[in-house]
Amino acid sequence: MSSLFSKEKIIYKTPAEIEIMREAAQIVSRTLGLIAAEIKPGADMLKIDKMAEEYIRSQNALPGFLGMYDFPNTLCVSLNAEVVHGYPKGKILKDGDIVSVDCGALFEGFYGDHAYTFEVGEVAPEIKELLKVTLECLNIGVEHTRVGNRIGDIGWAIQNHAEKHGYGVVKDLVGHGLGRTMHEEPQVPNYGRRGQGKKIQEGLVIAIEPMINLGTERVITAGDNWTILTADRKASAHFEHDVAVVNGVPEVLSTFKYVEEALAKK
Repeated sequence: MSSLFSKEKIIYKTPAEIEIMREAAQIVSRTLGLIAAEIKPGADMLKIDKMAEEYIRSQNALPGFLGMYDFPNTLCVSLNAEVVHGYPKGKILKDGDIVSVDCGALFEGFYGDHAYTFEVGEVAPEIKELLKVTLECLNIGVEHTRVGNRIGDIGWAIQNHAEKHGYGVVKDLVGHGLGRTMHEEPQVPNYGRRGQGKKIQEGLVIAIEPMINLGTERVITAGDNWTILTADRKASAHFEHDVAVVNGVPEVLSTFKYVEEALAKK
């Protein structure tokens, strides 16, 4: 996400607030699991967007993205060279595509924010590897989210792993703090220097979301003023988890369990 932040100090969460945020994140996780079964060649992403909206509302929650900054949909749907913030309208999936689906939910005053990049049918081996490494980047970033580290340690770990594989790390967009607003401090870049940035403390809740490109790190904004594209039009992958610091160590509030179960059945 770009730098659309409440310019406030970091708001640390109580254990009770973290439990509410866990449910907000899990609603998003279940939503992604629901739509995972529908991600296939010929799927209409606008119909899937409506399905996601209906499910979130059925969970006594509100779609987190719908209407935020005037965004018109429940899901951000980004295909192939689209990095993030794409619209679902007009997108019919084809065999060999990849599609990043980013979703948010507002539950009892707190946000969940979670993303997964899906394969559509059979994708090229180099694309499979990009997705694999990007997911590894997310997990590595999560592991560095602990008391004693700084925000720069998270970005350094993600950048180091991605660049070791020859990929471009998007620097114009970052992860973020999460809570009663979707975008809180601190910003959580996917690049950085070890030992730099704000200290990680108990009660921190952040969205970690590596955006990793097959080619250049450079991105451009499409004419719709929303969709972010790779400058060389090569593929980009995006995965996101909500992570809380509990007892000094990272606790992932979201899960890919529901996605994985749906994909296994397919």
